[in-house]
Amino acid sequence: MNRIKVVSEIAELVPILRAVDTDVKRDVFKEVSMDWRTAKQIEEKYGSGGLEALRFFEKMKLVETKWQTSAAASPEKAYHAFYGSFHINATTPVQEISEVLYVAMMAEPPYEKIETKIYDMVGTEGKYAGDVADALQVSQTLLKALVKRSTRLDFRGHRIMRFED
Repeated sequence: MNRIKVVSEIAELVPILRAVDTDVKRDVFKEVSMDWRTAKQIEEKYGSGGLEALRFFEKMKLVETKWQTSAAASPEKAYHAFYGSFHINATTPVQEISEVLYVAMMAEPPYEKIETKIYDMVGTEGKYAGDVADALQVSQTLLKALVKRSTRLDFRGHRIMRFED
């Protein structure tokens, strides 16, 4: 089945761009696009970076999973790309696209600092996104892009929550 991911909200570009921002992520994404791969197979070939890539893809809903059994081992979770193509159809002001691209291309150290600040701010109960944006003095678009990039944060409705597998 060839599913198409329709991107109509500009902040949704962040996970797509981040899915191929390193050699490991790009190669892992190619592998899971071709066939089902277990976490063990990915780890053997790409190390812990491969597992982090799978976690990122799973959080971004870029992969589907299933339990796979073999005669020699216990059931293992296997991964496969959820989408065969992307359809991007978004119109946005220049200011918003610049914020989204800024977040997508931001170096890890400054991003991790902001991500940790948001992670601590939302706590275990989560927090309304508008309150977080006000506290950080950023736009809703920038905040959404920051959360979309994170493997530790997620949106649940209008709340930002800590992401759990």
